[in-house]
Order: sequence, then structure tokens, then C-alpha cells
Amino acid sequence: MSDQEQRLHPGVLQAQEQLRQGRISRREFLRLATLLGAGFTTATVLAACGGEQQAAPPPPPPAGQVEEPVDPAPAAAGAALRGGTLRMGVKVQAVDHPARFSWTESSNLFRATFEYLTETDEQNITHPHLLESWEASDDLMVWTLTLRQGIMWSNGDELVADHVIYNFGEWLNPDVGSSILGLWEGSLTTAGIEKVDEYTVRLNLDRPKLDVPESLYHYPALIMHPSFDGDISSGANPYTGAYRLVEYVVNERARFERQENYWQMGADGTPLPYLDALEFIGLGDDQTAYVSALQTGEIHTFYEPSANSVQSLRNDANLKIYTVDTSQARVLRMRVDQAPYDDVRVRQALRKAQDREMIMDIAAFGEGLLGHDVHISPVQPEFAPMDLPEYDPEGARALLVEAGYADGIDMSVAVGTGWTDVVAYAESLQQTAQPAGINLTLDTMPNTSYWDLWTETPLGITPWTHRPLAVMLLPLAYTADAEGNPVPWNETRWVDDEFSALLVQAQGTLDIEARRVLMADLQRIMHERGPVAVAWWQRVWEVYNPAFQGVYAHPTLHTNYFRDMWYDPSLDPFI
Repeated sequence: MSDQEQRLHPGVLQAQEQLRQGRISRREFLRLATLLGAGFTTATVLAACGGEQQAAPPPPPPAGQVEEPVDPAPAAAGAALRGGTLRMGVKVQAVDHPARFSWTESSNLFRATFEYLTETDEQNITHPHLLESWEASDDLMVWTLTLRQGIMWSNGDELVADHVIYNFGEWLNPDVGSSILGLWEGSLTTAGIEKVDEYTVRLNLDRPKLDVPESLYHYPALIMHPSFDGDISSGANPYTGAYRLVEYVVNERARFERQENYWQMGADGTPLPYLDALEFIGLGDDQTAYVSALQTGEIHTFYEPSANSVQSLRNDANLKIYTVDTSQARVLRMRVDQAPYDDVRVRQALRKAQDREMIMDIAAFGEGLLGHDVHISPVQPEFAPMDLPEYDPEGARALLVEAGYADGIDMSVAVGTGWTDVVAYAESLQQTAQPAGINLTLDTMPNTSYWDLWTETPLGITPWTHRPLAVMLLPLAYTADAEGNPVPWNETRWVDDEFSALLVQAQGTLDIEARRVLMADLQRIMHERGPVAVAWWQRVWEVYNPAFQGVYAHPTLHTNYFRDMWYDPSLDPFI
């Protein structure tokens, strides 16, 4: 269905008027219009017609920017070269069902072979991918998903509606244990999934949900063939992606090679990808090994370079650095079903014991955005401005006295040592918490060990990745299922009835300004009695050998560019 043929949701026209009046930014308009099913071309034309007044709030820093001025990559047809192998340093983790992925590293490897119904780009704008289009009813209760026709699985089957319905069945099956359950909890059951025809699926929701297209890009939501054998790393499963899995050795390496008949075409009129192969190389948790391998040309990039690593690479003329601000955070999370964190005064005291400016300076070299101890980021459009909490050790001590800890309190925080900023966060907090009477010890462990217990430890610092909308993130971590049990990723066990009711309202609210009003209350509740502290929001980087073109920094560090990046050996400083 072309942009011209597609019905415009009334919410798009309402947002266009807000854009014209300068009440929302162009980027906010594009995000909302595309979520509601307007094609990107249509949304761009509507944005131009709407105009943008100076009164609009400034958008977040531009996504995908290059830190240093560089020569632009060739973009004309024929400029992209074919051939070459990308070698990326990244942990090669043990996996089974993609719906159970708990980390983006694994999804980044397998998105080379398996694909999503939608994709959210580096500007936080969501586009159809395996889908050709979608359409939402005026009340957001019915979403119609239309597949592209002619996409073939590697076994010769065509991708059809039954395959999409199979995947929804997996995602919504409690026995699978997917975080996707949290995204759809209260909104969709398998009874609401309707096959319209061979290429069309209709989702009949139980309540309005704005972020359906972005939920389809939640990183465990890779589309699998109904013959899926339960192990995505087996190499035996049919796929639709640009590369085929050739080798997968846990903790060591993985290799994916170009498949010849991918459904997307390159600028030269022949199927993508441009590269011949992708190799993923595990070098452990210590990023110094990855930095060394990058600087010697052994690898061409590595996953999620820390602020410390980026500082050491900034002056290396043989590398190119890309950066973007995000809603990604290292979240200090407390289990509210276990003492002492079942007492809100203890939780408040620990938050007051943070010197967030010091933490960001030490953990991230001052790069990022200061946090407000709520899991809602200023880069998300519905964020409601609020005052930054101050470092207040006296107030923290008073709260502990009130809670019965007049002589102070001992705490132990679980820390994955492979995240240098997490270690720096914990060490800084250890120092600033002492005047408050909090004696904090660090329970250090490899990252893999932390992931084994991240939902169980009473106190820990968990990396949470970026989500474009707060209404997509909050249901993953701070809600309960229909039986009242915390959803799979609710690591804190915090469920608040008032918060949950307001979140349901926010999920069904199109108007950005109205959603921001609801978000102000959600932020207040989380700040007053929530289970987390967020000292800062991360800036993320991609660091690459400059011979690889078509690269950008994605807020979630998703490597959508694997299929259309290319290698120019004339730009490789190591040959």
C-alpha cells in the first residue's frame, strides 16, 4: 500500500496542527505520525506543510552524529562497494529462544539472519520492515498489520500471516517466559489475534495501545518460522535475513555469511548485503582487550564501548567515532519485597545519598544527561520537566533514623565488573553514602554472572537499554500480569496500583501534551515511592575502522546497518 493510498489517522492531523502552532517539534511529529501508520514520506510532507514555529521545545541532540568532522560516505548508486568481512568484538552468549533474550548483544548477532516486523531507526522513527504497512483504528483498539508479499524463508516458504500469528503465540505464552508479555499485558491475548487474509493480521486489543509498532521491534521479537527448533543458534532454522548462520561457538566466535537471494535490493540493483560475511569475536568482559584489538586492526569495531574506552580512543586517527544521547541507563534497583528495601524510607535514603554529578563525572567523564531517579528520560517525548534531586546525606540519615537504623545500615550491591561505568557508579556511591550512614560493599562478579541473577539480587545496578517512548519501557519493568504477579522483567517486584492505572491511560493517549501531563504524575509517584535510582542517562558510541561505510550510532546500539554497510579497502588504515 502506497503512502498516498493509506488512510490518515485523525491523530496525525491533530499532531500536524500542534506542529504548526509550535507546540511540538518536527521530530516528535514524525515519531507520532509514523507510529499511527503514516508512511515516512507522507509524514515528512505533512511536517513540511505544518511548518514549525520557534516556540517548539528543542529536540534532543541529533541522533547518529559523528563526533569529529569526517568526509561524507558515498551515497550515490554504485558508490557502495561489494565484498569484505566485518570483524566485531562482542560476547558470544549462550542462547535458545530469541523471545527470552535479556540483552541486546545476542539480538545484534541474530538480526543479521532473522528479522523484525518493524524497525525503529537512529532518529527513533519507526518504519515497516517485514510489514508493508499498518493501520490503527481511531481509538487505538484495532491494529491491522499487512505483510510485504514475496518475502521468502530460506526453506522456500513464503512469509505469511500464519507465521506472524505463530510468533505472537510464542510471545504471549507464559511458559516461554518472554519479556514481551509485559509489553502486551492487559492489551492483547491470543484470542484477539485475527487472520484477515494470507498477508494481513488484525490485533483486536482489550485497551488502547499507542506503541504497537515499536513493541514489534522490542529486541526479543525476532520473527521465527513455525518449524523453529527452540535454539536460534542451531543453524537449522529457516530465516529471511541477509546473512546465514555458519558457525556459533559460545564465548568464542560466530560467523554469518551473505545469502544470495535476500529480498532487499542495494543501490546497484542487486540483493543486499554488500559485505560477504560478519564475524563476531568474544574477547571476554574486559574492554581493554577489545580496545587493543581495535587499535591493531584485529577487529574493526566492538559492541558498546564504555566512556572509558572512548576516552582512550578519541585521538586515534585510525578510527571514526559516532555518538548519540539515549534513554539507556545504569539503574540502581531495589527489590521491594525484601528488607530493608521494602521500606520506602530506605529507598529514598539511598537515592538521596547519590551525588549524581560526581557519579556522571567519574563513571561517564561527564558525558550524558543527569537523571531524576525515575526511569523516564528527557530524550523521550513525553518526559515532564522536573527538578534534579540534590545530594542530601543529612536528609538520607534522617530517613534512616526514622526507619529504625539510627546506627546506620549495611548494604551490598551486585556489580558486573565488565561494565566499567557500573563499577565507577558503585564505587562513587560507596563514597557518597558513607556520610548518610550507609555502609555499602560491592559484590563484584563477571557480567555473565550478573545476568544470571539480575532479577533476583536484592540490590544491584542493571543496564537498561534505550526505548523511544516511556510508555514502552515502563510496562516492561514496573507492572504485574493479570494474576497480579510481577511481569518477567520486573526485577524490583514493585507494583503500584495508582501508577499502573495512570500508565494504562498514558499508553492509550495520542496527544503528546496530554501524555506529558500523565507522565508528570507517573514521574512523581516513581520519585516518591519507586524502586530505582537513575543518576544519569547514557551517551552511547560506535567506534569503527573508517573503511566501513554506512555506519551510525543507534540509541539502542542496534546494528540495523549490517545489511547495507560496505567496506572500502582504500580507507582501511591497517592495509
